[in-house]
Amino acid sequence: MSTITYSSPFPDSFLFGAAAAAAQIEGAAFEDGKGESIWDRFARVPGKVHDDDTLDVACDHYHRFDEDFALMASLGIKSYRLSISWPRIYPQGDGALNQAGLDFYHRLFASMVRHGITPWVTMFHWDLPQALEDRGGWTSRETVAAFARYADTVVQAFGGVVKHWITLNEIRCFTWLAYGAGSKAPGRRESEAVVNQTIHHALICHGHGVRAVRQYGGAGARVGLTDNCDVSVPVTETSQDIAAAKAWFVEKNQHILGAIHAKGYVQAYLDRVGSDAPQVLPGDFDLISLPTDFHGLNIYTATYVRAGRDGKPYEALGLPPNYPRADSPWLNLVPQAIYWAPRMCQELYGHRSIYITENGCGYNDEPLVGGEIIDLHRRDFLRNHLREIHRAIADGVPIDGYFLWSFIDNYEWEDGYQRRFGIVHCNYETQVRTPKLSARYYADVIRQRQIL
Repeated sequence: MSTITYSSPFPDSFLFGAAAAAAQIEGAAFEDGKGESIWDRFARVPGKVHDDDTLDVACDHYHRFDEDFALMASLGIKSYRLSISWPRIYPQGDGALNQAGLDFYHRLFASMVRHGITPWVTMFHWDLPQALEDRGGWTSRETVAAFARYADTVVQAFGGVVKHWITLNEIRCFTWLAYGAGSKAPGRRESEAVVNQTIHHALICHGHGVRAVRQYGGAGARVGLTDNCDVSVPVTETSQDIAAAKAWFVEKNQHILGAIHAKGYVQAYLDRVGSDAPQVLPGDFDLISLPTDFHGLNIYTATYVRAGRDGKPYEALGLPPNYPRADSPWLNLVPQAIYWAPRMCQELYGHRSIYITENGCGYNDEPLVGGEIIDLHRRDFLRNHLREIHRAIADGVPIDGYFLWSFIDNYEWEDGYQRRFGIVHCNYETQVRTPKLSARYYADVIRQRQIL
């Protein structure tokens, strides 16, 4: 039995960071040659986004990144996961390169270096150029070819300063929720066969991202995927319920984690989708299965699973109406998720280096009271999840770092500006930044490298 306790320090090599995404914080949606993204278009469709909020200004990070990095550094955050805006680099998705976009990120990375902050860069975090969507978006192989060129461009441009790359963020969200459920941009409702094809195209793009880093990233470059896998938590930590949770996890993640690991779609997945299976061309899985250096997990919630009755492998349990949740209606508070997802990725897929690339909670209307925001609910969320990470590390799960979502309140996609995930409050009218109680708590954890 491990002698490590919650008061024990995190390993010296463990990385504490914060995260955000270009579309959600940059603003400057049409400045310096940036092209229209699918979210710029979607936000202008009445009723698609809360209060019809747009990304036009957001947190104005485009003009305020230097002060934001100074604030980040003052909190002791030395690793920052960000994304590059594809339409800021290629306004039409492919075609002409926008030099002003490259110049912006050169200035941004130079500021990070001045403030002692290491960039972890996501190539694609949902802001597909609208011009590509007009030609089919993720349903089309044209998007795959355009992404391959984009990935080559950004790695060649920034590989001298960026050594940590993430190919894609949350394939499920920009495929199924965007082309199936229609709740995210571009808001389409396509058949299961079409959605499965969008996932396949995204997987090929992941492969191109890995290829680009291997080809142009230079010495020391590392690359991985960020996945928001479906997470199961055993109701009891008995061998029966753990086995049931693993069976559920394997089935729910066959189409992404399972496909990458198996270097092809497993038969159980093909049997399940039948004629809706994606079209696979020769060479696709040579790209998709390229080895990565780490695996990123965005962990927010989970499903409780127990051993099934009548010989069934598992039974997934629904939550009672009064189960704890954040204001985000999908965000049930299950801290054990951040223990079990990495453990299952290690045990089932052999991942040897795992980073929690997002974890956080969204609440509405967090007002300043006496110049302070007492977000104890977020502090407790953070503390409880860090305890589970600490436990996982003690049990030998290779979690090498944690990126809190998010550094600052920002544009929360279809929820607009009502839903706040930041440890730093943003007044969207004045653009004044105010660290919350959770920011001070996280700064103390980083400084002392232990749970407080």
